[in-house]
Amino acid sequence: MTVKVIAARFALMAALCLATIAPANAQFWQCAPYARMISGVQIHGNAHTWWGQAEGRYERGNEPVVGSVMSFASTQRMRLGHVAMVSKVLNDREVLLTHANWSRRGGVEKNVIAVDVSEKGDWSRVKVWFASNGGLGTSTYPVNGFIYSGKAPKLDRDEDSFGVTIAAIDLEKFGITTSLQK
Repeated sequence: MTVKVIAARFALMAALCLATIAPANAQFWQCAPYARMISGVQIHGNAHTWWGQAEGRYERGNEPVVGSVMSFASTQRMRLGHVAMVSKVLNDREVLLTHANWSRRGGVEKNVIAVDVSEKGDWSRVKVWFASNGGLGTSTYPVNGFIYSGKAPKLDRDEDSFGVTIAAIDLEKFGITTSLQK
């Protein structure tokens, strides 16, 4: 076989693989625009700037509330920080998050578990569900706190109209039963 034939076959196989993975209407989401859209918190810029920008514009605190935005601090591995909306409070140490660009580049994950692992129970450090290992893993992430939008979250819209890919966890795997499963 010639190099051109091999290259053409490789290109065809790559195109077929990509076509099965990402539908033509799929959108690549960054965490900040997605969190802004679903939470109503109207802050722009990289996620690591949200906490500071929220001061004086939105209430902030360390208690998760449905519709609030969890603001992750920047780290060496996560230089731009991260933001995610709280979609359900399960108990004082566990919430469900809906967010984008976490474990699947550009993808949306809905109702994935986050666990407060801080020593004081103040939500300053969390573990978050990650798709590649199907669980929480060993990484922990620093959290600035929660930004309260004062509005109901926009999760009741038809998510498909945004061209997003939704991934949700099986809560029963973690021994959690919620009203979301009914």
